[in-house]
Amino acid sequence: MKATLTGQQIKTWYRAVLIIFFASGLLTASWLTRLHDISHGLHLSPGPMGMLLLAQTVGSFSAVSMSGYLVSKFGARTCILGSYILATAGVALVGLAVSIASVPLAAFSLMIMGLGIAVSNVASNVQGVAVERALGRFVTPIMHGFFSIGTVVGAAIGTADTFLGVPFGVHMLYMAILIIALVLYSLRHCHSENYGQDSTAMMAQVTSYRVKDAWRDKHTILIGIFVLGMALAEGSANDWIALALTREYETTATVGSLGYFTFVAAMTTGRLLGTRFLNAHGRISVLRVTCSLAIIGLIIFIFAPNTALGFVGLVVWGLGASLGFPTGMSAASDDPVKAAVRVSVVSTIGYAAFLGGPPLLGMLGEAFGIRHGLLAVLIFVVSSLMLTRYLEVFKNDKPVHTESLGPDPATAVPQEQPNQP
Repeated sequence: MKATLTGQQIKTWYRAVLIIFFASGLLTASWLTRLHDISHGLHLSPGPMGMLLLAQTVGSFSAVSMSGYLVSKFGARTCILGSYILATAGVALVGLAVSIASVPLAAFSLMIMGLGIAVSNVASNVQGVAVERALGRFVTPIMHGFFSIGTVVGAAIGTADTFLGVPFGVHMLYMAILIIALVLYSLRHCHSENYGQDSTAMMAQVTSYRVKDAWRDKHTILIGIFVLGMALAEGSANDWIALALTREYETTATVGSLGYFTFVAAMTTGRLLGTRFLNAHGRISVLRVTCSLAIIGLIIFIFAPNTALGFVGLVVWGLGASLGFPTGMSAASDDPVKAAVRVSVVSTIGYAAFLGGPPLLGMLGEAFGIRHGLLAVLIFVVSSLMLTRYLEVFKNDKPVHTESLGPDPATAVPQEQPNQP
C-alpha cells in the first residue's frame, strides 16, 4: 500500500485543482472577449467569421469523443499537461495568425485549441472528483465556480487590454504563458485519480473496466442524460440570452450583455454556496430543488411579458442550473473502481451537449423565435429532474471515501469524517 496522504496534502491537492479550473476559465475568456480583434484583423464579415469559429467547435467535438479513452489510458494528470500545452499553443498561434492576417493559420490554431480544451475539461473533472472523494465532502460545484470566476477575470483582463490598446498578439501570448504557468504549478500538487486503490487486486479491477464498458452501463448513461439536460440549460443561456433580450425583448445591446452577466453571476453564486446544502441535505434533495428552479426560471424567461420579469427568470434559471453539471460528475465517481472511466464518459456526454446543443437551438430559434426555441431546453431539464433518483447510489447519498475501500477493510487507514447531520 502506498502511504496515505495527510489532511494537509489533500487540501493542497484540492487548491491545486481549483487553480486548474480557474485557468480553464481564463483560457475560455482569453479570446472570446476579443472576437472583434480576430474579425477585424482577418478582415472577416459575420458569415466567414462564423465559419472560422466552427473550427474550434470541430476540434472540441472530435476530441471529446476520445477524451475518455485518453484519460483512462494515460491518467488525468498526463492528459491535463498535454492538453494545456496544446490549448495554450493554440492561444498563442491565434494571436500570431491575426498579426499576420492568416485565416488558415487562425483556423488551425482554433482547432488545436478546441482539441486541448475538450481533453482538459474531461481530465480536470476526473481529478476533481478524485480529490472530492479524498476530502470526503461535496466540492465539485466550487471547482466549477472557480471556472466561472476565471471567465470573469479573463473577461476583465481582455476588456482592459482592449481599452488600453494592447495588441491582440501580445494579449494572447502573455495569457498563454500565464495559463500554462498556473497549470504547471498546480500539477506539482496533484495526485493520481486512483488514490486509495493501491493494492494489486483493486488496480486490476480499475484497469479491467474500460471506456466501452461504461458506454454499455445503463446507470452511467442515465447520469449522462441527466448531465446533458443541465449542460443544455447552461450552454443555451451562454449563447442565446443576450440575443433573446435584444431581439425579442427589444432591449439595447448593453441590457443584453447585462442579462448574460446576471445569469453567470447567479450560476456562480449557486455553485459557491450550494455546496453547503449538498453536504447538509444530500445530493438528491438539493438537485430536485435546483432542477425545479431551472424549470421555473426558463418558463418565466420564455413567457415573461416584460424585461424586468425576464431578468427575474434569468436569476432563477441561473441558480437552478448551477449544480447540475458538477454534481453529475460527482455521482459518476461514486464507485471508485470505475470512477475515472465513468466520469470521462459522463463528461463526454455533457460537453457534447455544450458544443452541439446551442447551434441546434439556433435552428429552432430561426423557425420559431429564440424564446420559443428554448422550450426544447425546458423538455430536457424536465427529463433531468425525472432522472435525479439515479444519482443516488450509496447509503445516505454521501461521497464514497476511497481510502476505506481496500481489499481488507480492517487494514484501511481511518479518515477524518466531516460533520454532517
